[in-house]
Amino acid sequence: MNLQRLLRGDPGRNSLLYLGIGGISLVKALAVRDDPERFRRELLDAGLFIGVGLLLRRYSTMREQKRAELQEQIPDWVVDVAGSTGSQSGLRSKAKRRLTGGAQAETEPTLGDHARSILKNR
Repeated sequence: MNLQRLLRGDPGRNSLLYLGIGGISLVKALAVRDDPERFRRELLDAGLFIGVGLLLRRYSTMREQKRAELQEQIPDWVVDVAGSTGSQSGLRSKAKRRLTGGAQAETEPTLGDHARSILKNR
């Protein structure tokens, strides 16, 4: 199970899916309660799925609260400027560049760049 893929989409919807699977596993565990080995396996599966579902539900609510807090901190003029879809993508790219450390020229030189600088100095 890839954790990034699990958290990237809509965790609220994914949580319902995991809770549903956990519920079905719980019903299966009750159906096979006469077989102790299979009952234990189904109960373990149900517990794992329900646990992941509850964690995803909690993550979803925390994510929405954080998003609401961030939106409250944005000045009104920024919201007005970002009203159109074209300006929203431009604003997102500028914010992403700013948050990730600025220009790409600050990255480490590649082997080719290093070779070119050596040839220029000769």
